[in-house]
Amino acid sequence: MQAVLNSALPIFALILTGFLCGWFGVFDRTATDNLNRFAVYLALPALIFTAMSRIGVEQVSQFGFIGAFCGGIAATFATGFVISRLRGRRIANASIEGLDAGYSNVGFMGIPMCLLVFGPDSAPASIIATLFTACVLFLFAIVVVEMDLQKGASLGATVAKVARSLLTSPLFIAPVAGLEVGLSGFALPAPLLSFTTLLGGAASPAALVCIGLFLAQERVVTHDAASIGILVSLKLVMQPAVTALLAFHVFSMPPLWSHSAVILSALPIGSGPFTIAKLYGLEAGVTSGAILVSHIFAVLTVSLLVAWLAPG
Repeated sequence: MQAVLNSALPIFALILTGFLCGWFGVFDRTATDNLNRFAVYLALPALIFTAMSRIGVEQVSQFGFIGAFCGGIAATFATGFVISRLRGRRIANASIEGLDAGYSNVGFMGIPMCLLVFGPDSAPASIIATLFTACVLFLFAIVVVEMDLQKGASLGATVAKVARSLLTSPLFIAPVAGLEVGLSGFALPAPLLSFTTLLGGAASPAALVCIGLFLAQERVVTHDAASIGILVSLKLVMQPAVTALLAFHVFSMPPLWSHSAVILSALPIGSGPFTIAKLYGLEAGVTSGAILVSHIFAVLTVSLLVAWLAPG
């Protein structure tokens, strides 16, 4: 219980703070967009760069962690996709629902959660999880949607456009640059380290408040309660269960990494699926509802996992 109070409660309190600010109009959508841009373009990249610049070959070589975390994503995405198809959805819609089921909020919530629960040594795990979720899974879902909808010039052009967007994203550049520094053995100059540390310190509160603002300001549709219930169950129950099975019984890795994998896989649905759903007009209402409901129930499910897996 002490671990929950010290670690999980502050995370959800910051999300609730953002939600209340959005609900009562303290921050309008323009302010939310600007705070989101600050987090995405400045604070989170600084935090990620600083963390990655301190890691070595041993931490990068945790292939068991990658197998467990990505295995949980793959199993949950596939299940969500198949269930959606069996319920009569077209491939593009099923891809969005599969993405809903497998897309953890690792960037905005996972990094601060792991830092609070497991300490600075867990930063590489949360950053690696962010890269696979926000880059690999995100790109895969877009490709499947484009193949079904036949939009854009061609599949190759679509893949190239998405890849170009990812390669120019600060959330991709920062870990790659930090990893190069870390593996080279080069020590950051003190002024630069102080700069990135100060800027990165704003990442967690800014990102978590943004989640709350997003939940308060986006239109949520709850008439398709069955779809929302299925997606939330897959995300909060199946994905961490599969990941735990792989992390504890299939792959070999230090406890810090296996515990981080389970916590990161158990996080609620991130905003990435809503971005795609809104862009293509696919399941946007269901996705926004699933995001909201998953964050509400994650207060219980994630807190229970923190109480189980937190050190001490």
